[in-house]
Amino acid sequence: MTTAIDGPRLAPASGAAKSLVVFLHGYGADGNDLIAIGREWRKLLPDAAFVAPHAPERCMASPSGRQWFPLTFRDPDERRRGVIAATPGLNAFLDAELARTGLGPDRLALVGFSQGTMMALHAGLRRPTPPAAILGYSGMLVQPEALKTEATGKPPILLVHGDRDEVIPVDALFAAMDGLAAAEIPVEWHLAPGLGHGIDGEGLRQGAAFLASALKPRRTSLRGASQA
Repeated sequence: MTTAIDGPRLAPASGAAKSLVVFLHGYGADGNDLIAIGREWRKLLPDAAFVAPHAPERCMASPSGRQWFPLTFRDPDERRRGVIAATPGLNAFLDAELARTGLGPDRLALVGFSQGTMMALHAGLRRPTPPAAILGYSGMLVQPEALKTEATGKPPILLVHGDRDEVIPVDALFAAMDGLAAAEIPVEWHLAPGLGHGIDGEGLRQGAAFLASALKPRRTSLRGASQA
C-alpha cells in the first residue's frame, strides 16, 4: 500500500532554517529510525532543519516498517526499476519541504542508509538543482552507467561503509566509487573496520563534519563594492 510521504521533523536549534537535512531510511525501517541522528547533529548544524520521511510503501518483510521500493533479492533489475519508480514521489516531498522551510534547492542535503542511500544517490544526482551534499551509509549506487547522461551536477558526496557488512557487502562501496569516477563525480569515502550493516560513532562524526562543511553559509562577494 502506498501513502503520502511524511515523517518526524526537528526544527533548527538556532530557530532559523538555513539548510534542510533529509534522512532516507533503509528497507523495513521508517523515519523514526534516523531522526535521532538529527538530535546528535544539531550542535554542529544549528541552522539545519531535519526531517526523516517514512517511505511510501509498507514493507512485506517487516509489516511495521516501510520501503522505498520492494525487494525480492531474486530479480537483478528490481533496484533499477525501484529507484526510478520511487524518485518522483521523493522529489515531490523534497520540493514541498523546501517550500515549507523557505529554502532554495541548493540548501538541501540528503542522508541515506542502505536502501535510503540508493535513493539519495539516484534522486540527488538527477535533481534539476543539485543538492548541497549527499551522505550515504551502507548503500550502493544503482544504474551507474546512466550517470554520464543523466547526472545534473557534481555535489559533494561522502560514502561510509562497514568492512563486515553482511547485507550490502563492502564491494558495493568500491563499485559506487568506480561508477561515480567514470562519470567524473568526485566522492569521499570512509571504510569502518569491524562494522556490519550499521552506522558507528566515527561514521556519525565524519558525516556531521562533512555536512557542516558542505552547508556553510556562502560569503557575500565584496568585489566591485565602492570604497571610501
